[in-house]
Amino acid sequence: MIDFLLYALLAGLGVGLVAGPLGCFVVWRRMAYFGDTLAHSALLGVSLGVMLDINLNITVTAIPLMMALGLVFLEQRGLLSLDTLLGILSHSALAAGLIVISLLPDVRVDLMSLLFGDLLAVTKSDLGVIYSVSAVVLILLAILWKQLINITVNPELAAIEGTNVTVVSTALMLITALVIALAMKVVGVLLITALLIIPAATARRLSHTPEKMAVVASIIAMTTVVMGLAMSWFIDTPAGPSVVVSAALLFCLSLLYRRQLN
Repeated sequence: MIDFLLYALLAGLGVGLVAGPLGCFVVWRRMAYFGDTLAHSALLGVSLGVMLDINLNITVTAIPLMMALGLVFLEQRGLLSLDTLLGILSHSALAAGLIVISLLPDVRVDLMSLLFGDLLAVTKSDLGVIYSVSAVVLILLAILWKQLINITVNPELAAIEGTNVTVVSTALMLITALVIALAMKVVGVLLITALLIIPAATARRLSHTPEKMAVVASIIAMTTVVMGLAMSWFIDTPAGPSVVVSAALLFCLSLLYRRQLN
């Protein structure tokens, strides 16, 4: 009993740690719909992994990465606007994933855990993957931090100063894909973007510098994990949705906090 609660807590904290700073860029660059698209592609990765009998960690990571690269390619071709491309790919990936799952009658797939997460089912091997990927993502964000800030504030000026905007933007998309694949176990396909956006939006109201916002967002994301697990334990609610509801509650409290200051 204690083990699975501890594993769930550690997994959630690991994901929350990295979701904070990455979520800041999702908020700053208005990439929420992009996050949804990659999340839906992760479900397609699960279904293809089951159908082809491939390790799910591989397909859940590979498909969002391929989707991110595909989006970069299509955006550069200028065939359609980015929001239109995201709409097409997002719903197509989600529908394709559900169809593939429906074509596997001999395979039992827990759709609820895929869509809304199964934090309490985290294993020791899952923890190893979560913290390894989180460490890589944090290192990449630290290395690219200044360039990411520059292309977020003014991409034209950043290009003049020598920043390869396309490469840095692509790196951010790939990092987002990695974190979404990582967070799928915690909150599921439909709630991943919420874990990225809500803590960052809350931190935005409480911070005055990008660096402070990233740190505060991580703290808030990890706090929501603790609150969500506590809610799940005492009220017997689903862990993933409980984490997101906790994040929404903290956001509402941040609105009241700013009102008092004003």
